[in-house]
Amino acid sequence: MIPIALPFLGTEEADAARDAVLSGWVSQGPQVAAFECEFAAFVGARYATAVSNCTTALHLALVAANVEPDDEVITASHSFIATANCVRYVGAIPVFVDIDPDTYNIDPVRVEEAITSRTRAIIAVHQMGMPCDLSALVDIARRHNIVLIEDAACAAGSEISIGGEWERIGMAHGRITCFSFHPRKVITTGEGGMLTTSDPELDRKFKLLRQHAMSVPDTVRHGASQVIFENYLQVGFNYRMTDVQASIGRQQLAKLSGIIASRRKLASAYAELLGNIEGVRLPYEPAWARSNWQSYCVGLPDRLDQKAVMQNMLDQGIATRRGIMCSHLEAPYRDAETRHTLRQSERAQKHSILLPLYAQMKKSDQLEVVRAFRAEVER
Repeated sequence: MIPIALPFLGTEEADAARDAVLSGWVSQGPQVAAFECEFAAFVGARYATAVSNCTTALHLALVAANVEPDDEVITASHSFIATANCVRYVGAIPVFVDIDPDTYNIDPVRVEEAITSRTRAIIAVHQMGMPCDLSALVDIARRHNIVLIEDAACAAGSEISIGGEWERIGMAHGRITCFSFHPRKVITTGEGGMLTTSDPELDRKFKLLRQHAMSVPDTVRHGASQVIFENYLQVGFNYRMTDVQASIGRQQLAKLSGIIASRRKLASAYAELLGNIEGVRLPYEPAWARSNWQSYCVGLPDRLDQKAVMQNMLDQGIATRRGIMCSHLEAPYRDAETRHTLRQSERAQKHSILLPLYAQMKKSDQLEVVRAFRAEVER
């Protein structure tokens, strides 16, 4: 079986997790603090806060940004449903806008068209690791005094050229960036997430709210020479990452540059091997973007049945996934607010598939994927 993805885990992660277990401190502790420092340094952020997953990161971002019930949050429907769910968690209204069909990312022109006096935030998704047009989105957010949150669930290690300088996603070009460490992502902690920001007050809120809004963390109480009673001054959440997860994350982070180099090589090979198949649309990487190639998404000719192509490849032992889902087509969001048609989003879901790609993928397996895919298109 050739899987759609495969975590790049080894003995280093196993040994690190063992050490964390044997340390006697397995909940949020010194490993989490070290992971936060190392991740912030890697992406060039001032602050980083580790949490239980990217969904909780997005929720905390909206809470800390003071997004309230009946506020509007502009985002892409063309994203995993967690992006929209987090807007509903705070009682706000998700306003869906369409995507750029070349990059599958939110269209800045459509974003600006959708802004009203009730718009409080924009959640821009770096879909499948491909950076979205941050230069345009940052400008829009600043001119309209709107909070820009980057959903970088898939984008650890991706880069964007800003002012002629290459910078990693996560510097928080917007006010907040949120990452995922799910096993489908480029690096993993099993489950886990991270928020980055340049704002010390936002960072303080993240670290307070992720731990029940506890006035004195348990790590401080544990090491104190005097008895300390903590207070709980507001409603918080249990969104902590464990030290076992963070110990794995630190080893994964040390490998990230090498993992991305392998994925970029595989993406280049796909482009060369698939480039001459009539009717197939290959991923587009703008000159100002460097994707980590979390996924490799190809557009199918309209005449092909997406599900049939996927099933035929699965019957040959090759896993694929459909194009990224559209939240507005799911039951909870069929009555959601839209300001224009979402034709490109719907087309991307219906007429594209994700091919297998992972750092340790063998050349022979990639050639087998190409052979099977070519046969389906040319059938």
